[in-house]
Amino acid sequence: QVQLVESGGGLVQTGGSLRLSCAASGSIFVLDTMGWYRQAPGKQRELVAVITSGGVTTYADSVKGRFTISGGNTKNTVYLQMNSLKPEDTAVYHCNYRPGWGVTPGDYWGQGTQVSVSS
Repeated sequence: QVQLVESGGGLVQTGGSLRLSCAASGSIFVLDTMGWYRQAPGKQRELVAVITSGGVTTYADSVKGRFTISGGNTKNTVYLQMNSLKPEDTAVYHCNYRPGWGVTPGDYWGQGTQVSVSS
């Protein structure tokens, strides 16, 4: 089992910044992928950004150049720095953990943290 504890999120104006963090504990694999997915009301969950324990990152096109994911590897904590936030970034952001490397989400999810961007 893997436990994920998220922090960060909140309400910010358009153009503002927020930082999310996610700490993993439990049965951590040497090769793994951690990252963030988000779900807005009435929409499907979508990938935001993930990072492998090898440091390879993948971003959704909608956040490239604005969001930066970092961490992972032996520290088992990932960060999502979100800059130039837009109202369309408003969603519940969930941390995800999966053994191995890949962009499909694993079975382990955090409780979710709300990010709200006002116009």
